[in-house]
Amino acid sequence: MSPSSIPVGPPDPFFEQVGGHATFEKLVRRFYEGIREDEVLRPMYPDDDLEGAVWRLTAFLEQYWGGPTTYSEQRGHPRLRMRHASFHVNPEARDRWLAHMRVAVDELELSPMHEAALWEYLERAAHAMVNTFEETP
Repeated sequence: MSPSSIPVGPPDPFFEQVGGHATFEKLVRRFYEGIREDEVLRPMYPDDDLEGAVWRLTAFLEQYWGGPTTYSEQRGHPRLRMRHASFHVNPEARDRWLAHMRVAVDELELSPMHEAALWEYLERAAHAMVNTFEETP
């Protein structure tokens, strides 16, 4: 390796490596296309706030993966479990959430390394959000 080809400084964050804002917006918008048709998950989202939900998830994921810190600047610490505590998130809801997210992730056509890292995080996050084992009310 010649001295001019040695990387200087930290590598680009995941956010930049996968295409930045456009990639995360595509992911989240495709995810919410599935949510709109889901009889279990759709009631968790107020009709007048779907765009707000799109913005929040996009901003959160961008920040998590090394992009802009807009989410925390506007909403404070993510506190994911606390923010989801009022929702009935049982294993069925988790699995449906993951199914819609799986479709969205697959459509991004990321490199295997990036896809695996993103999917591993999404699975862990979905499992962490489960707050009941009761059937849907």
